[in-house]
Amino acid sequence: MTGQRPIGPLTWLILAFIAAPLLIVVPMSFSTAPSLEFPPPGWGFDYYRAFFSDPRWLQPLLNSFIIALGAAALTMLLVVPASFAMVRHRFRGRALTNLLLLLPLTAPHIVIALGYYSYFGSLHLTQTYAGVILAHTCLAVPMVFLTLSAALKGFDRNLERAGANLGASPLRVFRHVTFPVLRPAFVVAALFAFVQSFDETVVALFISGRDAATLPRKIFDAMRTQADPVVAVVSTLLLAAVIAGVIGSRAWQRRRKRMNAIAFAPQ
Repeated sequence: MTGQRPIGPLTWLILAFIAAPLLIVVPMSFSTAPSLEFPPPGWGFDYYRAFFSDPRWLQPLLNSFIIALGAAALTMLLVVPASFAMVRHRFRGRALTNLLLLLPLTAPHIVIALGYYSYFGSLHLTQTYAGVILAHTCLAVPMVFLTLSAALKGFDRNLERAGANLGASPLRVFRHVTFPVLRPAFVVAALFAFVQSFDETVVALFISGRDAATLPRKIFDAMRTQADPVVAVVSTLLLAAVIAGVIGSRAWQRRRKRMNAIAFAPQ
């Protein structure tokens, strides 16, 4: 049995190129400089205290979570039935529907933002949570649709037929057969929608306004008006959240494998 190949110099170079900004942003979050400065002239937690005590930062963070959760939920409610219909049924206008679902991928966000600003303005949806959630939902639909469609195309429908032959209703088949098998795809699709909304900046700049300002918009405003070091704190905290999520996901997968191995181990 051959061992794993060692990581080559080119791979290390690419990894170093990707990680280089992190090696700058994280130390700057602990800086005592009045603006973004590297290397830091001193070390401290002043800007962390400023972030956690300033509602001008905490409110956009809360807004981003509310909007991202709303966009993810609405996207899943719309795209899950659409994906089942597109993959499993043939109907008139199917090609046009598929094009409409993927259309947000073809237009620059600045063009989409201008359209939303004009249309939502006439509906009085600008500067509201509902308007930003609707806009972010439209942007998340293509990625979620592609993810769920790929999962559905690889799903073995004989499992559903077996459940139906045993007398289960379509709803029970979905709950006990389809959903458990496709759960990872649903989770990944929902995460895509959440991250797409949480990270979106251009549309938020146009329609979020002051009352529904998101964290990316606040970061943009802070960098435009002044090089606020709190931006480095926000970046570091988001990076820490991503790393914690990856580690937690890996730990959960390993725990599930151990539990399955124990459950199916010969007595």
